[in-house]
Formats: sequence, structure tokens, C-alpha cells
Amino acid sequence: MNKLILFSFFTLIISSCGINKQAQQIKVLEQCEYKFMNASNITVAGTDIKKIIDQQAINIPALALGFLRKDIPLKATLNVEIKNPSTNLAAINNFDYIILINKQEIANGVVNQMVQIDAGQKIQVPVQLNANIYQFLSNGKTLEDITKFLSGASSGATEVGLVTIKIKPSILVGKELIKYPGYITIDKEVSNKILL
Repeated sequence: MNKLILFSFFTLIISSCGINKQAQQIKVLEQCEYKFMNASNITVAGTDIKKIIDQQAINIPALALGFLRKDIPLKATLNVEIKNPSTNLAAINNFDYIILINKQEIANGVVNQMVQIDAGQKIQVPVQLNANIYQFLSNGKTLEDITKFLSGASSGATEVGLVTIKIKPSILVGKELIKYPGYITIDKEVSNKILL
């Protein structure tokens, strides 16, 4: 009987330590500052976005085929800076993400990469974007906004769009992966100069 009571007490202490550690790690993640820095290696239907801006041309056969298949690939690397102002290590085992442009979701996925940010340090985390933007481009208003954004870059006019990245980090507590409650939202108004 005494062994059973002792075992129950020991289990309660261990689970309490796990909960305290989880709460501390979540608090550190909340203190971190998240910032969208830039985008690189952007291609639409296999064409580098810089060529589209410079030559005002896209690979028409690839785009037409994409519309027929309802599959127009957008690939890019989005660089997110995470700064840890706390006095504790911030660790993320992986994170879910949602990417929106002008409040319209274009992609979601998971980054399976462990990220550790020492106290007082900052790092950049590349988020690989692979999305089918057919639905996004088949909307006439959206297509008009994108055309204006791209043509402004080539003519020197500054156009601004809103990029939103939502991330839901996961942390490892013991052997259990715990997801952050809700999403951390990073909003950034970007000018078309980011594409040049």
C-alpha cells in the first residue's frame, strides 16, 4: 500500500514538472519576436519572377497548361526572423504555417525543422513555399491586383501588398509533442521592390 502511494506521489511530481516545463517553454515562445524579412527564389509556373518583371512575360505555354490542369505552381523561400529577448532558450521542434497575401490564404504546410534560439539571440528560418495558386489567379480581381503589383515593380511605381504568415510551433515535453495554443501571426506590408 505504501509503495502504491509513493508511486502515485512520484508520478504526480513528474507530471507537474512536465506541465511547468511546458508552461515555461510556451511563455518563452510568446516573448519571442517574429518578423517576415524577405522572399527569394520566387517562381510562378516555372518562370523566375524577376524575368516576369524585367521582360513583362511569363512562360505562356506553362501558364496555359497550368490553367487547364488547374495547377499553377508558386515556389519561394520566405525568410522569417525569430528573436528571443528572454533569458531562456527558445526551442521549436517543428511548426505548422499558413501564408496569406492580402488576407487570402495561398498555402499551408509544416516545417519539420528543429529551431533553437539562445537567450538574447536571433536567427532566420527559411520557410519553403510550394503552393498551387490556380484558385488565387482564377479570381479576376486578385489577378488584376497581382498584375498591378508586378507592372509597378518594372515601371518604378511602388505598390504595396500585405503578406501574413501564421505559425503554430510545437515543442517537445518529455516524449510528447505539444502544439502552441493558436497561431502566432506575422503581418508585413511589402512593396513590389522586394521582388527586384
